[in-house]
Amino acid sequence: MEKNPNIQFQSPAEIKAFQEERLIEQLTYLQQNSPFYRRLFIEHGIEISQIKTIENLCNLPVTTKTDLQLHNEDFICVNKEDIIDYVTTSGTLGNPVTFALTDEDLNRLSYNELLSFTTAGCTKKDILQLMTTIDRRFMAGLAYYLGARELGMGIVRVGNGIPELQWDTINRVHPTCGMVVPSFLIKLIEFAEKNNINPHSCSLKRCVCIGESLRNSDFSLNTLGKRIQEKWPELQLHSTYASTEMQSSFTECSELCGGHLQPELIIVEFLDDKNKPVAAGEPGEVTITTLGVKGMPLLRFKTGDICYHHTEPCACGRNTMRLSPVLGRKGQMIKYKGTTLYPPALFDILDSMPRVINYVVEVYTNDLGTDEILIRVGSEDKTEAFAKDIKDLFRSKVRVAPGIAFESPEYISKIQMPPMSRKTIKFIDLR
Repeated sequence: MEKNPNIQFQSPAEIKAFQEERLIEQLTYLQQNSPFYRRLFIEHGIEISQIKTIENLCNLPVTTKTDLQLHNEDFICVNKEDIIDYVTTSGTLGNPVTFALTDEDLNRLSYNELLSFTTAGCTKKDILQLMTTIDRRFMAGLAYYLGARELGMGIVRVGNGIPELQWDTINRVHPTCGMVVPSFLIKLIEFAEKNNINPHSCSLKRCVCIGESLRNSDFSLNTLGKRIQEKWPELQLHSTYASTEMQSSFTECSELCGGHLQPELIIVEFLDDKNKPVAAGEPGEVTITTLGVKGMPLLRFKTGDICYHHTEPCACGRNTMRLSPVLGRKGQMIKYKGTTLYPPALFDILDSMPRVINYVVEVYTNDLGTDEILIRVGSEDKTEAFAKDIKDLFRSKVRVAPGIAFESPEYISKIQMPPMSRKTIKFIDLR
């Protein structure tokens, strides 16, 4: 893959022209090598020679998670002996999907994370503490390691959990940057407070955060982000958004106003329920077309994530599209007593309550066939008065109050991290 890291600083017109050249290359590759897309083009009478611009993509069908689940192997474009690495999606919205990567794909993955780290302000002088797993069929952990290695950073692979080991590593190796799920930073802070560790004087100055939002749609810090910054104000927090399917990421720069698109690696559309582009200022489903992927490239894949996007130039000098925090996942939308909710809005309320140690949000269908919400709260305070406080806060924030069930924090922790899970589970959909 020919690299062009400066494209993100060129004009929007130059970025678009560059992407459209890459799109034509990708469509030709799909027609020649993808059993799924070759069949799709024939069934829909599609002449790929007519698809020359990003706007022309609207003339093509979208690809869904169901397509990947039903026809997984038909998306593979290479011989089996050319596959170097196998990973799976997390299975948040159903059965996990297997992805096959070639040597070129791993190089592309490495380059993506190099761009991600440099966007966040990292340099070769940094030492990265990797606080995520690199095993369990997890693409991201491997990507972070490869990208940090390509940038030339020192790397210490601690993995997830174990606050004591994390702090021992910080004191022993003196990393300057962490790769972490942001809620784990709360656990690091709590461990430090209990063990007379002063985080303000440690070497860690920046964290690139995955898996959970730090900001609201206007880029102000949400409750989780505020809690971290109040306790650890010296720590700069950068959000990054990615998925196994897109094999690339969107990372915040020093301006902290949305994740930057990498034009070399992906084209993004924002679509409504009818697969039409949303109007400016409207939220839409993030829909991606990968560029330069060899093993399992995707065309107009609907991720299920609902976001805003911003196209005005960024003060950092980049002219790329920027992605807002995820508002929610389309498949996790809740219609509750006439109000439309997404789980992140519920998480933000619960994160703001100090007496809530941990929680799981359950959604199920009641006897009337409508959505019902039960929040299992891990807390030392199990009084009716506290349950009322929780409900009152929900009414003030989102106009409706869910059911509350108190559990021990230990029980909630077991629900959040079942044996096969790579991610903390806060939302369980029983509908």
